[in-house]
Amino acid sequence: MAFTPILSVVLLLSSFIAFCSYFNIAKAQSSEPIVSGLSWNFYDSSCPKLESIVRKQLKKVFKNDIGQAAGLLRLHFHDCFVQGCDGSVLLDGSASGPSEQLAPPNLSLRAEAFTIINDLRRRLHNKCGRVVSCADIATLAARDAVFLSGGPDYNVPLGRRDGLTAASTAATLANLPPPSSNTTALLTSLATKNLTATDVVALSGGHTIGIGHCTSFTSRLYPTQDPTMDKTFAGNLRSTCPAVNTDNTTVLDLRSPNKFDNKYYVDLMNKQGLFTSDQDLYTDSRTRGIVTGFAVNQTLFYEKFVSAMIKMSQLSVVTGTNGEIRANCSVRNSDNVVFISEVAGEEKEARSAF
Repeated sequence: MAFTPILSVVLLLSSFIAFCSYFNIAKAQSSEPIVSGLSWNFYDSSCPKLESIVRKQLKKVFKNDIGQAAGLLRLHFHDCFVQGCDGSVLLDGSASGPSEQLAPPNLSLRAEAFTIINDLRRRLHNKCGRVVSCADIATLAARDAVFLSGGPDYNVPLGRRDGLTAASTAATLANLPPPSSNTTALLTSLATKNLTATDVVALSGGHTIGIGHCTSFTSRLYPTQDPTMDKTFAGNLRSTCPAVNTDNTTVLDLRSPNKFDNKYYVDLMNKQGLFTSDQDLYTDSRTRGIVTGFAVNQTLFYEKFVSAMIKMSQLSVVTGTNGEIRANCSVRNSDNVVFISEVAGEEKEARSAF
């Protein structure tokens, strides 16, 4: 692929800035305020090895399949945007309530991501007892997905508890803007969550890793090509998606699909954004400058991404004595037959001790 003049300048500036900041890399501590009930050291006493257990296991997972990093990051987004970061997207549904997993936007969430979260939950509960919530595990897994795929390392406030109900399909649809959304729709939707235009563009940078399904962007190819899409890029996509309903996938970031960096924004400047919701960030005058700034300054992108992630990860969290700490991330404790029987057994033993 031949580099365009824009791309050459962007890559040179990006490399220079990265070089200048090389010796100042450290684990980021966001200045964002934290909500009541969360803290930076919530599990220091109850599960001091929490973060090392999660990171050690995810290193193994990603070594085998780096694609799971994008799956865990997306899972966290879809949890937080709908009803808040309460682990509700992890519930697989029961007779007593709905399942967010069955809503159309969540049908493409990676099945393995749910398995990974429950495996982490098992490891942590074996080590520390049932003290770490599934919502906190999902938050940590998303953070490590970013770092272990090349992005910034940062601290996250913890102390979330797990919600008792999942959102309805209607609520899920209303809170997850589709890939066909333009910038106006994105800004309007996420402003209701107190996220700024800079936050929206930074969080969209999560698309620097992962894949997209043909059905999410073929409207930009057929029956006519979207004029905001590069012609060569569009031709390659038509090879992958020869029809509107083709069931194939392609990478979200053309230049470094498995590395968390700022090349996603370089893609947008070169009309190579996959979704309308991506490319319109560069087309729209309100966000174009933010895209350009992130494309030429990866350090700036990382800073704003961390800030936005901290804000997002605190949306409508359940804390204190509210909610619960699930024994199985997929099932409420009241619906968990194994958990109920174990609790009953423990109570019986306690009574027999007197």
